[in-house]
Amino acid sequence: MSIRNDETKLLDTILDKMVETVDQSKDQIFSIAEQSRADYETLMTELELVKSHIHFSIIEQEELERKVKIARRRLSEVSKNFSVYSEEVVREAYEKAHDLQMKLLVLRQNEKQLIDRRNDLDRRLLSVQTTIERAEHLVSQTAVVLNYLTQDMKQFGQALKDARLKQAFGLQVMEAQEEERKRLSREIHDGPAQMMANVLMRSDLIEKLYRERGVEEAFKEIRDLKKMVRSALYEVRRIIYDLRPMALDDLGLIPTLKKYLATVSEYNRSNSRAPDIEFTNIGMDKRLPAKLEVALFRLIQESVQNALKHADASRIQVKLEIKKDHILAVVKDNGKGFSVNETKSGSFGIMGMKERVELLEGDITLHSKPGEGTAVLISVPVLKQTLN
Repeated sequence: MSIRNDETKLLDTILDKMVETVDQSKDQIFSIAEQSRADYETLMTELELVKSHIHFSIIEQEELERKVKIARRRLSEVSKNFSVYSEEVVREAYEKAHDLQMKLLVLRQNEKQLIDRRNDLDRRLLSVQTTIERAEHLVSQTAVVLNYLTQDMKQFGQALKDARLKQAFGLQVMEAQEEERKRLSREIHDGPAQMMANVLMRSDLIEKLYRERGVEEAFKEIRDLKKMVRSALYEVRRIIYDLRPMALDDLGLIPTLKKYLATVSEYNRSNSRAPDIEFTNIGMDKRLPAKLEVALFRLIQESVQNALKHADASRIQVKLEIKKDHILAVVKDNGKGFSVNETKSGSFGIMGMKERVELLEGDITLHSKPGEGTAVLISVPVLKQTLN
């Protein structure tokens, strides 16, 4: 069945509207990020000023406390020897001690207000920083969607014979991106952001414990605080690995895969049903072109995540073989399997993997049957001159 001209025009109109909407969203998110950066700089400037005021307030209090002690000693001296000193001298000593004490009280109150303001600025800075990071990630993700809509989807549309499938495919791309944003937003909010907010509150508690209960109680709270910071750091590293492992650029595909799979195993270790993950490299340990390493990493990552989410397996095996002319990757599990001939809703991840492999001019094959596990085989050609 061929697509009629009116259907083609309607699809083009829908696609143009989607591109326009996504492009506007990208501009709006960018504006939010820029405004957040400006707010961050303003808050940082104010925070530095407040910290400076607190520092000088402490110095001024120390000097004033010294003067108060001297004034009190003077007042005590003239009070004991009232017959020796005149009434005017006694009054002057009393007024001086009183004035100095009042100034000290005012300084202490000002310091408390400054500390409260500093803590409020710290919390606001953390919130703004989170907004900036989310906005930057959303801009990047929106650019991916926009690029897909303006390039890949138009090319794909020429091959589609069913106009409704084309529209559904485009909407599913946007839905997948939105789900990814929601997931990252939840992970950042419930994990590192919440932990860092607790760190701020508990740091204030440490100051209070130190003043009221002593060093031992304060150190006990500090040890608990270190555990919380360590947990927050672990969560941040896990999220970074999900987005883009930095080790991929520095160390290459094989070391990054090893660390990624180890991180996944550690993260799932608390789950008694979590599968064992094994990695084997049976080929050359060579660096590949950066784009190829990223593509292969994402393909293996997607396969492993699919096994973790859907296979209900006790064992996942990842094998990689790099030869001079091709690369072979296998991700195999002993889970419940599925029928590869059945098309399921939500199988967009597999479709995306197939497209990525096709861009590499490679092949991807799925072997699976209900009750017999699943094996994903990925083969990608490599020219000799592309190996380092």
